[in-house]
Amino acid sequence: MGASKAQLTGKSCVKRVKLELHGMIATDTLNVPRTAAPAHPALPKGLAGTPDDKEMLRAAVELTRDIATARPAIYWPDMLVSAALGYAALAGAILLENPALAVLSGIVSALAFYRALLFIHELTHIHKTALPGFRFAWNLLVGIPMLMPSLMYEGVHTLHHARTRYGTAEDPEYLPLALMKPWSLPVFTLTALLLPVGLLLRSAVLVPLGVIIPPLRKLVWERASSLSINPDFRRRAPEGDFARMVFWQELGASGWAIFLLGWSATHSWRPMMIGLAVVSLTAVLNQIRTLVAHLWENEGEAMTVTGQYLDSVNVPPPALLAPLWAPVGLRYHALHHLLPSMPYHSLDEAHRRITAHLGLSSTYQQSNYAGLLPLIGRLARSTMLPR
Repeated sequence: MGASKAQLTGKSCVKRVKLELHGMIATDTLNVPRTAAPAHPALPKGLAGTPDDKEMLRAAVELTRDIATARPAIYWPDMLVSAALGYAALAGAILLENPALAVLSGIVSALAFYRALLFIHELTHIHKTALPGFRFAWNLLVGIPMLMPSLMYEGVHTLHHARTRYGTAEDPEYLPLALMKPWSLPVFTLTALLLPVGLLLRSAVLVPLGVIIPPLRKLVWERASSLSINPDFRRRAPEGDFARMVFWQELGASGWAIFLLGWSATHSWRPMMIGLAVVSLTAVLNQIRTLVAHLWENEGEAMTVTGQYLDSVNVPPPALLAPLWAPVGLRYHALHHLLPSMPYHSLDEAHRRITAHLGLSSTYQQSNYAGLLPLIGRLARSTMLPR
């Protein structure tokens, strides 16, 4: 009798849920004893302690399999037209004599370059063979001229999506901004104004000097070669094919930066200064978008996938201005954390399908917000709470 009872107590119900996230497999095994023991291990407080919503995760994958392929007919025209408009408007900002028209042209240039530059985010997620030639063309037309080649993001952004890194001290793209002091938000935003000068100094001076000073080369790679916001992040040395790609991109960016300085010194500084101002505006736009990409409420604990989703933000329609300040699909940043490899042009349809399937009372709806200003207000109020 005693032995039989022990066998009964020791039995457990094992449920395996396998979610294929377009190239990333997430497998969770839940042991649920028939006794009164807790079904889950103790979870930390806050969003880090949110258990995974299996129905939402399953629906996100199963409902979107047929729209998970990057379409060259959308990527190429979008990127090329954005870049062409950026350069044409920049030429107007430099050449127009009417100050008002020149400023207007500069704003158009910044918005167009903003969209073109954000394809760097797509490059980190799409399969290398999905869009032949796209990475090379983007670096040639946008990344290197803006001194932000794809090496600055590839191999870095994917760490932000790692299950055990998101929101921790090892995440290069996370800071608990909502838990910091109120003054940290304007400082965080306005430091972006200095980005173009820093990039010019990096490519024209620090990278070439690093060729003959190995310790400087190591320092520049670790501390100044990634588009990250975590000041404690240290980048690992590149290896293999990626190291060869880094070499050619660094060579192109340094050559371009040195040419810009040489031409400006011998001809006129005005075109380059206007260009730097346009890129500064672009950087500030991106920094403002970054402020509302997440809620920034995690205190360093590893998070479940659902916790990461709830700490992230969607700004779906009817928000009309979202495509301007969060272009290339980034208005669906929370959804992107559920489906990292989903092409940007499919996110709107993915959002529609998941919403229709799960309903308005689901966990999925909890990451949908009305717009930019309410999100900034929420973040600002959070920094003012006593702690």
